[in-house]
Amino acid sequence: MTVDALAWSAAITSTALLVGLVEPETGTGVASAVLFTVVAQLVAGLAIGLYRRRWLPGSLAEAHGLVASALIVGVAASVVPLVPPGPAIPTSAWPPSLPLVAFPVAALIMAGTRTLVRGRVERALRPRPDAAPTLVFGTGVLGEHLVRQLLTDPTSPLRPVELLDDDPTRRGLRIAGITIAGGRDELADAARRTGAETLVLAVARADAALVRDLTERASAIGLRILTVPPLDDLLTGGSSTSDLRDVSVEDIVGRRPVDTDVESIADYVRGRRVLVTGAGGSIGSELCRQLSRFAPAELMMLDRDETALQSVQVTLSGHGLLDTRDVVLADIRDATALTTIFRARRPEVVFHAAALKHLPMLEQYPAEAWQTNVMGTLNVLEAAAAVDVETFVNISTDKAANPTSVLGRSKRLAERLTAGAAEKSGRRYLSVRFGNVLGSRGSMVPLFRDLIATGRPLTVTHPDATRFFMTIPEACHLVIQAGAIGGPGEALILDMGEPVKILDVAERMIALSGRDVDVVFTGLRPGEKLHEELNGVGEDDVRPVHPLISHATVPPLDASDLDVDAVLTDPPPEAFRPVATT
Repeated sequence: MTVDALAWSAAITSTALLVGLVEPETGTGVASAVLFTVVAQLVAGLAIGLYRRRWLPGSLAEAHGLVASALIVGVAASVVPLVPPGPAIPTSAWPPSLPLVAFPVAALIMAGTRTLVRGRVERALRPRPDAAPTLVFGTGVLGEHLVRQLLTDPTSPLRPVELLDDDPTRRGLRIAGITIAGGRDELADAARRTGAETLVLAVARADAALVRDLTERASAIGLRILTVPPLDDLLTGGSSTSDLRDVSVEDIVGRRPVDTDVESIADYVRGRRVLVTGAGGSIGSELCRQLSRFAPAELMMLDRDETALQSVQVTLSGHGLLDTRDVVLADIRDATALTTIFRARRPEVVFHAAALKHLPMLEQYPAEAWQTNVMGTLNVLEAAAAVDVETFVNISTDKAANPTSVLGRSKRLAERLTAGAAEKSGRRYLSVRFGNVLGSRGSMVPLFRDLIATGRPLTVTHPDATRFFMTIPEACHLVIQAGAIGGPGEALILDMGEPVKILDVAERMIALSGRDVDVVFTGLRPGEKLHEELNGVGEDDVRPVHPLISHATVPPLDASDLDVDAVLTDPPPEAFRPVATT
């Protein structure tokens, strides 16, 4: 308040001197103008909130309030001399133009003092000199926020020294005093010039190709590379930009930008009763987490694994009491139990994620694939039809395209049963097909991590074997989106980018670990393909709605036409055949 009072005093006096008003006959009017503007500024500032710590000092919001209060004072002080004299009007009026001319000067002085104070505070908050000199790639909203956050944290182990961005129009710009030196091609020069030890990737929607390229460039010059959390974590509040972490294999292989039409999702989820089978699994639990953001009337999490249900309940509700209606303990093989649950709870939207998924295991035990993936899916479909479920999304796999394994054949039958239920009900019953999900329970990446941790060789079937990869959050984003745009009986196929060699994943994980681990080739197992496919024979890659989702028509199959031989094509191994008895 004192600074602003002095600012108006200086502004009015200097303006009056400039135009020659400070003379014996006009001095009283100038003094009156000073007194009026000082009092008016204090009143306006208090009314707007300028002196009540409403905004951060030196912030843009405070600048807006500052200019508003100064403008109010300038206009009011210009109007006062035009009003007939009264008890509130000084006897010696001042020229009406004087406050208006002085207004920008006063505003500039007030803003300048606040900028100086903020600059002094920020300098005191800079990271310690021993903090690691750091390059930041990405200068969008996220990058700018990260840089400012690092520069105002005295405990930060990182100290930004230079910025990089592939946008040539941003070259030479400065953010918080740090220069944007160029794009990724200048990485090596920037590291050498600044002595940087770390590179931070501050692009929340960075795809795997960008992460892979920057990782290779950083590794070649000895830079440690860190990245911001995935966009999904930032949006849900699970992480902040300060939670930097080392680049993982999920970032290098599977991280892809996913555009989700939130409104279309909200239309079929918000206010509806939603049930997820296999809710304790990797895909099912992530589906529950994402679906909860769209405010369903009720979210029912069904699984036969009570411990898995407890884990997902903890992440969603903050407790694992298992005494609430959101957790449902049931096995999809039990048709009677499912029907009872569906009739009692009457879900309107169902995501069917429960399944057996390990290809070599199901080659040994094909009957289990039949009971869970085929008959279990049929049980869920019939329970859903009994209560007229509006939308049913069956989670399938790329192994259902031109299937060569028990897993693929069982999931293909599940797709066809779903299409058959759609034909009968006329409702939106559809399947969503995608490939390997990085980080899912029991998948390749966690297995490789365990082997690396114990120093054991990584087992790879074939040096040329390729697979499609996607992270769990990204896959679930598209699964939920598919439920909004799919038609009855369709199989919606998620675009997972280019297939990646399993050997490349193994080698990258070894490199990231810094350990010396061997790779052993075991050969393709029965039913396993060298290269997976997303589209089956006769399925065109048509994407009428979403650029990452293609639609394929699935021939419907009625339950009465099911044939167990469609799954049990090959006889089981000798050790698992029934023993003859006499």
